[in-house]
Amino acid sequence: MLYGYGDPAVIRVNTNTPTEAGKYYLLATSNDAPDSFPIISSRNLQDWEFVGYVFPEGNKPIWAADGELISDYWAPEMHQVKEEFRVYFVARDKHTRELCIGLAKSQNPEGPFKPEEAPLLKGKVIDPHIYVQEDGKTYLFWKEDNNDVWPGKLSELLYANPTLIKELFATPEDQVTASFIITLWPWTQMLEPMERFLTQQLLIEAVIAVYSDFYNHLQVLADYQPAPVQKAIRLVMQFMKTPMFAQPLSSDGTTLIGERTQIIQNDLAWEAHLVEGMWVTKQENKYYLFYAGNDFSTDQYGIGVAIADALLGPYNKMPKPFLQSTAKWWAPGHPSVVNGPDGKPVLFLHAYFPGQAGYKQFRALLAVPLQFTPTGVLVA
Repeated sequence: MLYGYGDPAVIRVNTNTPTEAGKYYLLATSNDAPDSFPIISSRNLQDWEFVGYVFPEGNKPIWAADGELISDYWAPEMHQVKEEFRVYFVARDKHTRELCIGLAKSQNPEGPFKPEEAPLLKGKVIDPHIYVQEDGKTYLFWKEDNNDVWPGKLSELLYANPTLIKELFATPEDQVTASFIITLWPWTQMLEPMERFLTQQLLIEAVIAVYSDFYNHLQVLADYQPAPVQKAIRLVMQFMKTPMFAQPLSSDGTTLIGERTQIIQNDLAWEAHLVEGMWVTKQENKYYLFYAGNDFSTDQYGIGVAIADALLGPYNKMPKPFLQSTAKWWAPGHPSVVNGPDGKPVLFLHAYFPGQAGYKQFRALLAVPLQFTPTGVLVA
């Protein structure tokens, strides 16, 4: 486990025997490690043991990229649907390098898992979450990864129109940063996706530090530009929103059916340019959607909650983050919820050590007891 416990997803599997309690399984992100998606298990949510990998080295999906710096295996979730265990996950298409959502199945939560031969959903989509209703009907939740798109669109805009830098960036420091990043733009475009993204990280941080003002300034600025520039600005603005969607799945879990529904998108100041990493849990007659917001590599990243009376919403967000960075832990994110052995709900999440947040940095596994109310969530 090269990178720790990023994007932890926990489920309980009942053994249906009078002498054994249920067993918990947790899957985590593996990025470009040779073995993908570590599985650990526990009977008490405190003592964990290593089980194996969803995709051991040499057993990756046929459609997915594999190799250091070119593959990203993210955000796996395992769920039991009747007698079958399904893992939904993110990987890159080996031809286009686009992020896609895939599916693998097994009759045993410890594997072996057989991946489907093609992605379930293609085209800059990440963070699959599966909600299984009591009748076995399943829904796929996911996020459009537009925050991977807008930095490139902004760089392209500024490279073609460098005079806009002083219009958009207020401080000399940010103007220098933007000028430097766009100077690299012709070279940046030739990099692999995550290398390209990381090259633009300083530009991203300059924007999200004043995200609301920057977005509003773009909107005003667009009205006074020639048509081609106006179009380019509006494209940047379009990708500065990251909607989450949900849609029913076929009974075998391999196909989306019915209508797609937008669940939430980034519209609170603390979320800045993204929301991601969702998990829905039903408590009493309410649905609670936990999610992460802001930039994963900074101490502004946190966990939010939205509440609805129906699975597909409408969801009302709590105005402030539920969990934020502390002196001990940075960037709490990608939550999942499970009932402990005592029947009480527990939130699992990842977090970085302070000052050490970023891509392929170690993420620790944390747990928080929860208390649900009709209007919010508390730490129990």
